[in-house]
Parts: sequence; structure tokens; C-alpha cells
Amino acid sequence: NRMVSGRVAFFGIILLCTCSASPSLTPNLNRLAAEGLRFTDFYSTCPVCSPSRASLLTGRYQTRSGIYPGVLYPGSIGGLPLNDTTIAEVLKPLGYATAVIGKWHLGVGHNGMFLPTKQGFDHFLGIPYSHDMGPCKNLTCFPPDIKCYGLCDISNVVVPLMENEVIKQQPVNFLDLERSYSDFAANFITTSVEKKQPFFLYYPSHHTHYPQYAGIGAAGRSLRGPYGDSLLEFDTSVGHLVETLERTGVINNTLVFFTSDNVPELMRRSRGGIAGPLKCGKSTTYEGGMREPAIAYWPGTIKPGVTCEMTSTLDILPTLARLAGAELPQVMLDGVDMTDILVKQGKSKRETVMFYPVNPSEDYGLFAVRLGKYKAHFYTQGAFHSSTTPDKDCSALRKTHDPPLIFDLEADPCELYPVSEDESDIQSVLQQVKTVKEQFESSMVVQTTKNPKLDCCQEFCKRNL
Repeated sequence: NRMVSGRVAFFGIILLCTCSASPSLTPNLNRLAAEGLRFTDFYSTCPVCSPSRASLLTGRYQTRSGIYPGVLYPGSIGGLPLNDTTIAEVLKPLGYATAVIGKWHLGVGHNGMFLPTKQGFDHFLGIPYSHDMGPCKNLTCFPPDIKCYGLCDISNVVVPLMENEVIKQQPVNFLDLERSYSDFAANFITTSVEKKQPFFLYYPSHHTHYPQYAGIGAAGRSLRGPYGDSLLEFDTSVGHLVETLERTGVINNTLVFFTSDNVPELMRRSRGGIAGPLKCGKSTTYEGGMREPAIAYWPGTIKPGVTCEMTSTLDILPTLARLAGAELPQVMLDGVDMTDILVKQGKSKRETVMFYPVNPSEDYGLFAVRLGKYKAHFYTQGAFHSSTTPDKDCSALRKTHDPPLIFDLEADPCELYPVSEDESDIQSVLQQVKTVKEQFESSMVVQTTKNPKLDCCQEFCKRNL
């Protein structure tokens, strides 16, 4: 263990990540927020799953890894490149036990070559891709026998639950899934503590991604229907994790960080979540598409409060490396260290956030740039995932803005009122934004996409059934 401001840094790290996060009845998450540090200006790097997860685990934009356009499918041959360094691989040289439970969604590949066990994780229990990527019409999502809502992707094989590199169950039993995850997490933490081994647990939950599901303990108990039940079940799992940390005596030596991989899928209406006052949602580069909830909880080290400092999922890897005393990967990182924010509620080292669309290309480059309190849109585009809102911008075709649309996010986080070109200093801001954009894009070596849809994973799943 390393020292931070005279204190033992941490024994354990838990990184919680849920899909399409949205507020509801969540007493355990509320506790983390009340007793921890809540972020108001925290960003993902992409408004869909696989690219944002690649960035979270590597501290690098998805364009550097080739995880684009869109997401990986059961039939995709590619995955997160093995020469990219994950958080788990940063921590393992220091003796950390590493595990991931839940939604991987960063590739399977031939003979499982892109599974978590090939990316620095000692243990994996979960679904290798999104749980809607298989026929789900006849599967039970709620007791006693309520079928999952929708057809999902009927062209794929039924979704498998994997343990390490072996299929444990196919199709997945959604009613027991969260209990399996909670038991696995508790055993992992308990075993690590008994061995006096520091641990890193990455828990990318399937909740509250479509289709929602919940077991007996949560089904019908919320006031928000299936979506609320699903979120309640995830919140209960968070409570179990905290109880395990308390029972094993490492609650004050464990950093728990909660965020989301992307935003609400508004097309699902009441089953998709809401982005509050933020504009649009999933698959767009508006604030509703990429600004995320985030909480850092570490009793005795992180003081309760709220920070409006600009931060990103990119910043998780360099922060954990700094706190653990680990060496950073010898590559260009896009993340910055958040330690001063966490332990001193200080200022962020991040001055900008870059907004790539779901399908980035060198022809268009960045769609938007945030510099300080200002955000400049060079292109805007709606999306099918956000098309049910009354706001026509959320479903509009791509528009080019020259000069770019500029919003003051401190005064107008809803992106409703573009700043006039006549306002004082706005021309200076515009020039700064263009300079930052040009410098960033000149440093970006865009990797060729590794996401063709082939049948390797389907055949792998069939062979291991």
C-alpha cells in the first residue's frame, strides 16, 4: 500500500459502472453520494457502449484502440487490442487480485482471445457482450414467468453466461444473475482480504440496459415499473458490496467509484431512462449523450461534497495508478490524474473534453469540443436512440456549423441558447477552441476499425455449450 497525504492509500478498488444511468429509488447509491464526492461535469468518451468501455479501461480515446464505429456484436471478430493496457494490467504488477463481473462488451474473438482473462483480469463472471444481443422474447425477465420485453436481436445465438473462458450457462437465467454476481463479488473481496492481497473489482452491470430484468427481491417493489425494479436490484447489489467491505474491515481502505458507460436510451421511453434537463440522449454528442453521473466514495479520505470540476472516464486509469503507486503505460494517454479533486477537492487538470460521434471518421473528426465552460459544436446529429423526444434536434440529420454553435454550459447546460457572435470575448473563445481542436486531431493516430461482423463468437459459443 502507498501513502497519500500521510494515509495508507487503499487496500481495494471497486469500479462500478451501470448502463444508461438515470435517477430513481436508490438508497445505497444515495448513501455513496451523501457520504462521498459527487461529480456534476463528468463525461464518457462515446454515447454507446463498447467505445466508452475501451476508453474507461485504457485512459485513451476509442479512436486510438480502433473500437469504433458503434459497438461489438456476438459476431464481431475483433476486440480491445491486446497491446492496449487496461487498469487491471496497470495494477497487477503491484500484486493486485483482479476481477470483472457483468457486461464485458469488448470482444470475444477466436478462441476467446479478447476476453477479460486475456486483458489482465484473473477472474471473469459475466456476459461477453450486451444482454440484448440475442433472442430474448421467450426468456423470463421477472418472476414468476414474465417474459422479456421485445424481440432483441433474433439473428444471434442465445446469450451465454461465462466464467473465465468457459460458458457456464446458456441462455442466461436473468432471475438469478444478480445474486450470482453479488456472491461472486463477496467471495472475491473476502478471499483477497484473507490473503492480505489488494484487489481491483470492475463491475459493469447490465442494469438498466434494455431489456430490464429483476429477481424476486426487486421485482414489483419500485414505483417506476420494470425500469425502476431493475435499478433497485442493482442498487441492492451496491449495498451488498458495501456490507462486504464493512464486514471484512476494509471499508476505510477501499475506493469505490461509480459512473456509467453512456446515457439513457430515450427511444425506449419509460424503459429507457431520462437525461433530466440535458439535451437529447444516447448516440448523440449533446450533453444528454455524454455527461454521466459519477461518485467517489472512500470513508476517511474523500470528504462528502460536490465538485463541478470537468472530469472524464479517461481519468480513472491515471488516478488509480497514482494512488496505487503504479507505473503508467508508455503510450499517449488522454486521461489526467484526479487525485487532487478526490482528496483535496481541488482543481481539475482537465481543460478540455472531446466529443466523437458513434461513427467517427477522419473526414469529419471531432463533432464538438468543450473548453472550460464553453462547448463548441462543429457538427450536430440526432440519433434513432434519442428520436422519441419532442426536440427535433435529437432526431435530425447531421448538420455542419460554421462558425460552430457555442454554448455556455455554466449558464445553459441544456444547450438551448447558442452564445451570440457579438458577445464580448466570444471570438477569442472560438479561436482558442479551434486551436485546441487542431492540436488534438494532429496528435490522434486513428486506428483501423477492428469490428467486422463475422461468426467467430457465435461458433465459439456453440462449441463451448
